[in-house]
Amino acid sequence: MQMDRRNAVHPAAQLVEPGYESCHGGIQHGCHTELAVRYFNTEGPVDSSEHYCINPLDRVDLEEILTLIARKKSFVLHAPRQTGKTSTLLSLQDRLNGEGEYRCVYANFEVGHAAGEDTGRAMRALLGRLASRSRRALQDDFVGTRWPEILEREGPDGALCETLVRWAGTSPKPLVLLIDEIDTLVGDTLISVLRQLRAEYDGRPEHFPQSVVLCGVLDVRDYQMHSSRAGTGVPGGSAFHVKAKSLRLGDFSEGEVQALLAQHTAETGQGFEDAAALLVWQLTRGQPWLVNALAYQACFEDRAGRDRTRPIRADRIEEAREALVLQRVTHHRQLGETLRERRVQRVVEPLLSGSPYRSYSFPDLKYVRDLGLIALDDPPRVANPIYAEVIPRELTAALQSDILQEAGVHVGGDGSLDCWGLMAAFQDWFRRNSEHWIGLFQYKEAGPQLLLQGFLQRTVSGGGRVEREYGLGWGRTDLLVVWPRQGREQRAAIECKVRRGGLDATIASGLEHLAGYVDRCEAEEGHLVLFDMGGARWRDRVFHRTETGPGGMPVQVWGM
Repeated sequence: MQMDRRNAVHPAAQLVEPGYESCHGGIQHGCHTELAVRYFNTEGPVDSSEHYCINPLDRVDLEEILTLIARKKSFVLHAPRQTGKTSTLLSLQDRLNGEGEYRCVYANFEVGHAAGEDTGRAMRALLGRLASRSRRALQDDFVGTRWPEILEREGPDGALCETLVRWAGTSPKPLVLLIDEIDTLVGDTLISVLRQLRAEYDGRPEHFPQSVVLCGVLDVRDYQMHSSRAGTGVPGGSAFHVKAKSLRLGDFSEGEVQALLAQHTAETGQGFEDAAALLVWQLTRGQPWLVNALAYQACFEDRAGRDRTRPIRADRIEEAREALVLQRVTHHRQLGETLRERRVQRVVEPLLSGSPYRSYSFPDLKYVRDLGLIALDDPPRVANPIYAEVIPRELTAALQSDILQEAGVHVGGDGSLDCWGLMAAFQDWFRRNSEHWIGLFQYKEAGPQLLLQGFLQRTVSGGGRVEREYGLGWGRTDLLVVWPRQGREQRAAIECKVRRGGLDATIASGLEHLAGYVDRCEAEEGHLVLFDMGGARWRDRVFHRTETGPGGMPVQVWGM
């Protein structure tokens, strides 16, 4: 379920007076140097003393969480990577320990991932982490002094359970255990941990933690575990069937995005123009890492953005978006690795191709939504415009490095982009190279659309950009080529369709859709690309003609 969140603007932390002397590591602007200003966080949990942040507990239904704990329930908190799960758990730990009713410990179980299915090695790492965290949070060394002896006597498949039983039995208050990155454990190790966490569930709170919270990317019921020892698969729900509820941490709301940006303004005096602040929301749809990364790039990495006397404009945000994509940051590389999973491909490929057909199951769709690639609403669509751009770029990275076209070839003397020449060049290139490249693609059904996007991206990357819109069942992919020209933007709308019926009917449908896209994007010209993948001879597939679209606008139609 989606968790409720409040949209109130959060007050900025106490302002730090900028220094006036030259200082190593400071950010120079005018005669001032920022020494201790907070910044937008893109690595690890937030720290309100260092980072602009939305209070993590304001992003969840805290009343529901506290009620589940009070009722001695164990539950799941899951969300895509880099959305604030760890920050939320750490804030919850501080809240519970501060109130004094429970003794709460957070532990990250990712340390057991390297052990694979070696449960003995994994259990040593997990118990060691639990001991370290209990010393830090509670000044309690019970686990640290007991776990080696317990592990030796009980073995890896009983040590965690027995440690928790003994610890709860000596604790003056009920224990609450917050386990992060639980789904990084694999196979027999994960099965063993989940079964131990349910084994003494009936003994809570006197002889087992009052509540156990499992946190990861996926809901525990969706874990796909295979036991090497048993030689069979084990559903996550059966290994931990005492889960009372699954809660999903959502993205920032639009109000929370504005609140985060406002903290930078309050502390530095540098504002975001309305169009820039709106663009941050539109490009990210509130994905927390993307929001912070865009703002950090625009305000701290971009040289012009460091001048606090100048507000952040929309063009700075556009440049920050392009910089993030080109840098292939870890967040995006992880996305590229995820795209290679077959169950991800089954969902994403029809979106890229605009296919009206679905080859995926509901569990596939839920999995991809839990990863944060697909929005939660229907019909399925990519979660945000930045992901919509990163996905085809990641899938065509090798292609773009092989295309020798240069943007300058299609730029006129007045600085305008020759889109007619660009499309004619692609038509010729597609005829000569498409069979080779589509044969190499994992996403073969979306191959023609990916080739067009890769070609356009490579040839306009010298100064322009390509914006993309696509979705399941659209029957088309809409592209907008934006090129700077004499202080304004040149815009060309391109719609690509796979021909699945008669030529005239396909063109008529394409012209109707393209007219709406041209109007919405304020494009100056329109191009309709028709891919005929039915095996016809190239001399019958390749053509160009000019049609008149709705409203009288001439449209260039390219057959391939």
